Amino acid sequence: MANHQKHTRNLRKGRWSGKGQIYLVTTSSYQRQKIFLQASSAQILMDEINLLDLAGSCKSLAYVIMPDHLHWLFELGETYNLSQLIKRVKGRTARRINANRLSTSRLWQSGFHDRAVRKHEELESIADYLLHNPVRAGLVTDPEDYPFKYSVWLNNNGRDF
Repeated sequence: MANHQKHTRNLRKGRWSGKGQIYLVTTSSYQRQKIFLQASSAQILMDEINLLDLAGSCKSLAYVIMPDHLHWLFELGETYNLSQLIKRVKGRTARRINANRLSTSRLWQSGFHDRAVRKHEELESIADYLLHNPVRAGLVTDPEDYPFKYSVWLNNNGRDF
C-alpha cells in the first residue's frame, strides 16, 4: 500500500461526525500546487463555503485560504456528516476551478485533517491563529491585508478581536 493511501486511511481512524460539533479542518491541494494564488480560484472556494453556510449545512466561524491549502473552523449543520461536507466542497470547487482553467487535472489531495474542538473558549484563539497564517508564510505583514479569509470575530473595521 502506498504511503499516501495509508496516511489517508489513518486520518479517518476515530473520526466522529456530529451535528453542532465544531471542527477545525485542514485540506491541501493536490501535490501542494499553489492553485489559490489565483484570486478567481480562491473566490470559488469562498463562494462554496458561503453557499454551504447559507444552506445551513455548516456555520463558518473562520477560514483562511492559503496558496496550497485551506484551514476552516466551522460548526457542522444537519445536512451532511463531516466527510460528506468536505467531499462536497472539494468536488464542487474542483469542477468550477477546472472549468475556469480549462483543465481536468486533479485539484485536491485525498483526505483531510480534522480536529473536533471541544472547548468554546479556544475558538477565538484558533481563529486568530488561522488568520495569522498568511503573515507567518510571508504573504502579508498584517492579517487584515490578506483577502482570502473570514472570521465571525472580525468587527466592522476589519480588525480581529
